[in-house]
Amino acid sequence: MIPVFDGHNDFLQRVVAAGPAGPELWLHGDGRGHLDLLRMRAGGMIGGFFAIWVPSPEGPNDHAAVAAMENPPFDLPLPDPIAPDAALPHAFAQAAALLALERTGTLAIARDATALHTARAGGPVAAIMHMEGAEAIRDSDALHAWHAMGLRSLGPVWSRPTHHGEGVPFAYPSGPDRGGPLTDAGRALVRDCDALRIMLDLSHLNEAGFDDVARLSVAPLVASHSAVHALCPSSRNLTDRQLRQIADSGGLVGLNFASSFLREDGRRLPLEDLGVMIRHLDHLLEILGEEGVAFGSDFDGALMPRDLPDAAALPRLIQAMRDAGYGEALITRIACDNWIGLLERVWTR
Repeated sequence: MIPVFDGHNDFLQRVVAAGPAGPELWLHGDGRGHLDLLRMRAGGMIGGFFAIWVPSPEGPNDHAAVAAMENPPFDLPLPDPIAPDAALPHAFAQAAALLALERTGTLAIARDATALHTARAGGPVAAIMHMEGAEAIRDSDALHAWHAMGLRSLGPVWSRPTHHGEGVPFAYPSGPDRGGPLTDAGRALVRDCDALRIMLDLSHLNEAGFDDVARLSVAPLVASHSAVHALCPSSRNLTDRQLRQIADSGGLVGLNFASSFLREDGRRLPLEDLGVMIRHLDHLLEILGEEGVAFGSDFDGALMPRDLPDAAALPRLIQAMRDAGYGEALITRIACDNWIGLLERVWTR
């Protein structure tokens, strides 16, 4: 079975919601959601980025928002900012949940590349502690504390404004050129992440902020869970100009599996044809090359394609890649090894 290392999941939300039963949810599942240990093993998934994310009171999964996203065009307003003091308890609870999963012995938080290679060789699942939206990080001292806890990847924003910058709204059709540049705090965050070798994630960041990171950071540019704007003109997707910037930096894009970011019509309905995912992969490969493309599923955070309902179904995507003429070596790079190579470059440069 081809191993898979994935660029994004929101499973920790479910672990926190399960309370003391969170580790049991991880070990045995509950028949819901997209991810747990059993389904990861069934799909060949050896690790991934486990996101810490603070929900807004209103967001893209609300009934009204879902109805709008099912019938484009739409342009959802950005949620209100969340203050650091309000964000911190949510973020800390998710970090504590990931540490609880580590205590089961089936998962290891990857603080360096050793855990990645151990997972690749059949060891515990390698989990990158990732923060999606840095509201919980008030200042440099807080970032150092999170790094000591295991944080190794960070997106400065989710799709809302923060004290670091602005995310793109959920809009179709729309480009990512929405809102202003990084703030002084955001620019300082980029410099601090570079110094600590924390991977910066550009998914959800608006175009002005993206350009600021590209100018300020000395690390490879990375978008952990994004798709191709030329094929689906969603504000959340990357333009060819952005893809070329990532390519020029030696960076990487993890293909988002969210149906609404893959479908040409932008509708929030299950993708009916995995061939659409192949077209996105083909486009990414054309610009980024064979070492710059990976997976970024957004499991437990988005509506999945009909034939890819959860982690256990990953072999269907692998087979679709074979059917499209991808060789085994290229499939293995995209499914697993490109993420491991990218993280080694970021963490040890």
